[in-house]
Amino acid sequence: MNAFNIYLAGVGGQGIGLLSEILLRGADHAGLKVKAVDTHGLAQRGGIVVSSLRFGERVYSPLILEKEADLVVALERHEALRGAQTALKDGGTLIYYNTVWQPLDVRLNRNEQISEEMITRQCEKGGIREIKVFKDDLQDARMQNVIVLAHIEKHELIPNVKTEHYLKAMDDLMQASMLEANIKLFEEELQAAETGGERRSSEK
Repeated sequence: MNAFNIYLAGVGGQGIGLLSEILLRGADHAGLKVKAVDTHGLAQRGGIVVSSLRFGERVYSPLILEKEADLVVALERHEALRGAQTALKDGGTLIYYNTVWQPLDVRLNRNEQISEEMITRQCEKGGIREIKVFKDDLQDARMQNVIVLAHIEKHELIPNVKTEHYLKAMDDLMQASMLEANIKLFEEELQAAETGGERRSSEK
């Protein structure tokens, strides 16, 4: 396959690193050649966490050039807008969990909080497909990444990587009750989306 570039971003504590590893291992289970790199920053202090994944036969570096990502995956709105502005190519796809983990400059009133409308305007300018995801009855915020993963699969956003590959990846990375809970949530959300029961998520 030709090179396919994924840019992931979130805030420390949201599980963006685990989501990145699931996508990486899922692609590997699908038989794809993958290059990846993570930038954790002050993740434990709520800092930005960024991962870059590149799939393809002729991919030699994990680094994604500016505006060259085919897919941006974000776990909150500030990082969704930043990814759409700096990483995502025109005509690409943005999927994000529709919540806000406020950066310090927002809490100090130095910058405004990012709204859904601001992201939509940015997407419209670049012809970007926008997918917003939210589950209003999610009991554990740390599992927002699994909700996003289910919608990545539902929309078939990553070529050649299927449900069984993501399940194998989760089995690689988790065990016992953590594995059971994450697989249950993934399968329930995927089934709800496939049967049209995704009132809590939307696509622009």
